[in-house]
Amino acid sequence: MSQPMKGLVRFIADLRNAREREVEAKRINQELANIRNKFKDTGLSGYQKKKYICKLIYIYILGYEVNFGHLESISLISSNTYSEKQIGYLAVSVLLNENSDMLHLVINSIKKDLSSMNEYFTCLALNCIATVGGSTISDALADDIFKLLISPTSQDFVRKKAALTILRLYRRDRKIIPPSRADRIIAQIDSDNLGVATSVASLVSEMVQENPDAYKLAYSKVVRRLQHLVFENGCPEEYYYYTVPAPWFFVKLLRLLQFFPPSTDETIKLSIRKVITQIISANSIPSKNIQQSNAQNAVLFEAIDLAIHLDMDHNLMEQIVQILGQFLTSKETNTRYLAIGALANMASRYEQVPISSHLITITQSLRDRDISVRRKAIDLLYSICNASNVRTIVNELLKYLQAADFSIRGEMVIRIAVLVEKYATEYQWYVDISLRLLSIAGPHVNDEVWQRVVQIVVNNENLQEYSVKTIFQYLKSANCNENLIKVGGYLLGEYGNLISTQQNSGPLDQFLALHDKFPSCSAFTKGLLLTTYIKFVNLFPEIKPQLVQVFEYNAKSVDSELQQRSYEYLKMSSAEHMKLLPIIWDEMPPFPERSSTMLTRLKTKRITNTEGKRLWAPGSRRQKELQAAAATSATATAAVASTNTQNLLFEEASNTPTTSSIPVLTPLVSTPTKPTPTPAEELLTSGWEQNYKKLILNPEGIFYEDSMLQIGLRSDYRRHLGCVILYFRNNSGSTLQSLSVEITNHENPKLAVSTKNFPDSSIAANKTTQQVIMLEAHEPFLESPTVKITYLAGTLQVLTLKLPVVLEKFMLPTELSTDDYFKRWAQIAATGGTGLESQLVFKNRAFGAGINDGRIMAALQWSRIDNADRNPRNIVGAGIIHTSNGGSFGCLVRLEPNEDQSMYRVTVRATDARIPAILAKNISLMYQLL
Repeated sequence: MSQPMKGLVRFIADLRNAREREVEAKRINQELANIRNKFKDTGLSGYQKKKYICKLIYIYILGYEVNFGHLESISLISSNTYSEKQIGYLAVSVLLNENSDMLHLVINSIKKDLSSMNEYFTCLALNCIATVGGSTISDALADDIFKLLISPTSQDFVRKKAALTILRLYRRDRKIIPPSRADRIIAQIDSDNLGVATSVASLVSEMVQENPDAYKLAYSKVVRRLQHLVFENGCPEEYYYYTVPAPWFFVKLLRLLQFFPPSTDETIKLSIRKVITQIISANSIPSKNIQQSNAQNAVLFEAIDLAIHLDMDHNLMEQIVQILGQFLTSKETNTRYLAIGALANMASRYEQVPISSHLITITQSLRDRDISVRRKAIDLLYSICNASNVRTIVNELLKYLQAADFSIRGEMVIRIAVLVEKYATEYQWYVDISLRLLSIAGPHVNDEVWQRVVQIVVNNENLQEYSVKTIFQYLKSANCNENLIKVGGYLLGEYGNLISTQQNSGPLDQFLALHDKFPSCSAFTKGLLLTTYIKFVNLFPEIKPQLVQVFEYNAKSVDSELQQRSYEYLKMSSAEHMKLLPIIWDEMPPFPERSSTMLTRLKTKRITNTEGKRLWAPGSRRQKELQAAAATSATATAAVASTNTQNLLFEEASNTPTTSSIPVLTPLVSTPTKPTPTPAEELLTSGWEQNYKKLILNPEGIFYEDSMLQIGLRSDYRRHLGCVILYFRNNSGSTLQSLSVEITNHENPKLAVSTKNFPDSSIAANKTTQQVIMLEAHEPFLESPTVKITYLAGTLQVLTLKLPVVLEKFMLPTELSTDDYFKRWAQIAATGGTGLESQLVFKNRAFGAGINDGRIMAALQWSRIDNADRNPRNIVGAGIIHTSNGGSFGCLVRLEPNEDQSMYRVTVRATDARIPAILAKNISLMYQLL
């Protein structure tokens, strides 16, 4: 143990005993002078430096300025004594900030500790980096911290701190970790240590918000980890919290999935559904122990949010609504708040979920003792409102509005006004509720509300007489607020003549009802009423003398705006201008139709209040974009599944011959073409071509092999359906960890690709696991899918290979006679369609080296029609492409070798213009890979 610093203890005691600020300041100044003199001694021991620096830290924390001692603090960092190094790092963390020029002096010492064999020194350095942060440290040390995170020799607690340090730096500078390092970070989610996995999950959750594509490999890893936690008891005993396995890790994983768009892979979707269903079943019954209940609710509500994000099936949503309905009556405020919030999120996305069955309980929440619950209840009532319950909800909101907190009245008024306008089916009800709202809300009404009422009344002739009659009754009351006066002034000025013949509603009655309120109004409202009076001069000439008196009086107003307006209206009402009044003050035309500014304000507020960048945020622009994209993707990538789940490969391929069309014979061209590699091909693992070519020609074989991993492949195809199984065998002498398989489909939605299982994340020596891939050809496609395989074998290994899946795999050879061949060839030519023929000339690098052209074409599913060509070396064949959306397409081919130039020419014709160029390119590619 380190020596007790008695001088520090005594100094702190002196300061605590100081009864006045002046006494404390005097004692501190004395100590600062003493420390300054001590630091002049070059022979000061590490213990003494540590003691004096601790005093400086304490003085700084009390709020006094400390402008020396920084170099001594930095020198302590270089000490080999833990306590001295600890105080040195503490001083740097407290006394320096990210903009300090002295940070350059400490970087070398930190860098040395990051590479130290002493993990405790390394952790001190990481703590200091995370506390100080800044671009100076990030630029110099980011690579070292990243190496600590991924190094297999790092201790678990070091890797955990490294992940959190990177997270701290990443929040300040998004460029410190390039996307190319994403796979190495994601691999740590599979760590056996839940502390490391939890820290990395936090880091990935932050990074994926900026670049979801770079971190999409994390999706399957997270789902697999959730399965392990839920169904395989994959949690050490020390991580259980009141019988709940690792609730913090659970919540982070569930939330991480919400930063991705929903997966279209059926296996992943089914796995997530099972996980969510199990979580809901296991945590839906509250525990009497408050700590256990909190842990259960944390996991449960995050699972519910994920279910909302993934748009789960209706039955599951009904089950969730039932559980949340029970939580609405919980004695715990937090539980009620979370339940109402979850229901509000659900209601904003689903119209068919029966949330309204809990309407009575929800309206009772408006009277909850906690204001946060009341706010959420308002959100929920707004979300579940529809034409059938609008009157009930609006009445409840109006009742609550009278006693609501001032801080939420403004937003409540906007919500009520929007609901009334959106769902009103009767004119009178709309007018009654709108004016009642203005009467109750008083000064809490935004201008948009009363202006919108005026706009709707002006644009609907059937509303005008009833509206004027109703607002006039409000104007007669003594407690009529200014917003009602504004509405009354506008409407009476426009349509007062509609009620002028009714009892007690004559012109003078209307004028007196308005002018009684005139003295207490604001300058803006007074100006509006003056405009009403000049309209009265036009509508009711019999009360012109009273109106002129008002103009004369206000023409002397101290308010320049009212003065000018009154003077102008006075001139207009003079005898020489009376003929102009009907023209100038004619009835206002209808307002142009436009979107409600109230609704726009509500949407803006909802977007602002969303948490992070989770993609399901209600009303957000990203949500709408992703919903549209997901709808297209879901339609295009429908699930492909074998009917026999026990036999993953098709037992036999159907081979029903069908007639179709065939190729043309044209003269040989000697211009060679060189294919341009696609971006996907440029990133493929070196040497991918050889096994790719073999597996195009054969249904099974070795897909990839090195000293650590062997990947075998088996495939089978039935018309438009296909199945590929990858077998992973561990060739190394130790366990391979964090195995992940990510499939990239370049031809979505033409080709649907889905998986049937998750391969084991760990493979023991000489053991095997497998990945089943299901395929469905919706339309003709060109690019093969790529598969990215990552695993940990000391360091992260990444393989990117092209799956041997080409359009010809979905083609069946068809037998034709020579006469039928040329007949169908002529039929294709006769259609005159563009693109029905494609021709390529290419060079074969292995020409003449025992290449069997007939075998290659047969492996590409072309039949061979004998005696169809005068040159026996030429190959003529036919086949039928099968797709699920477009049907079947007949295809014809002619392959012509030119031995003199080591060239080939291939000509393809088909009944669909999308196919010839694809088949010709595939044949050309196969020969160039030989």
